[in-house]
Amino acid sequence: MHLLSPSRAGTRVNTQQVSVSVRKCDESSYVPMHSHCRAQLLYASNGILQVTTEIGVWIVPANQAVWLPAGVSHEVMTQGAVSTHSLFFKQSQSDEILCTCSVVTISPLLRELILHASQEGGLGDTDADIRLIEVIFDQVKVLPSAPLFLPVAEDPRLMKIMSAIQADPADSRSLNDWASYAASSPRTLARLFLSQTGHTFGQWREKVRLLAALEGLAKGESVTSLAFDLGYQSQSAFIAMFKRSLGKTPGQFFKNPPNWALSQSLSEAE
Repeated sequence: MHLLSPSRAGTRVNTQQVSVSVRKCDESSYVPMHSHCRAQLLYASNGILQVTTEIGVWIVPANQAVWLPAGVSHEVMTQGAVSTHSLFFKQSQSDEILCTCSVVTISPLLRELILHASQEGGLGDTDADIRLIEVIFDQVKVLPSAPLFLPVAEDPRLMKIMSAIQADPADSRSLNDWASYAASSPRTLARLFLSQTGHTFGQWREKVRLLAALEGLAKGESVTSLAFDLGYQSQSAFIAMFKRSLGKTPGQFFKNPPNWALSQSLSEAE
């Protein structure tokens, strides 16, 4: 795995309203834990990213992005060939947008704005740039969040279980079995999972499998092999889980990423 240094566009002092960093990696790469003095919108135009902070892991498929507030420590891993475009916003600007990390869906308009800013090497104080920045802000403020986040826990018993499941998502042991493994009780573990992750044990394990599936699919693995590798008894059961979680089948998801804002509205209407 190729080791990369953090982008200087998000740490150096400059006069640009929006600074830019573009990277193309031909192999799997790793950027160690770091932070930026500016908020970052990290967009993957192809490939897949894994962004880790102290509270959890975000998986960022192609044509999605992750929003990272200023000062948030994070590390980035890429799976295979990846092209990334980062926009870094001044603190006074980003305070008006998102205050938490989130994977977001990039609209076609915002995608073109990101690519334009990348080609220009950033945006400054000219009248044309200011107008573009205003449009970018309008787009970023309404970005729909995607459910591609895996929370982590602080309790050492849960951390032990989580590490084992992430190493082998196909592990189908019950909570009773894990209780013995972690020297705890099923009731205590169930309570801790809900309080520290917001998910039941079963929901959290399914999230691990979902994010592992996204990484595998992005690398070209087949749905059939992934289904069995992740512990599902059939391809149809795997596809059902994927569609239940993301609103689309694996093939549909990568061809046309879902509109999370619309999906949430429909869900609430039901």
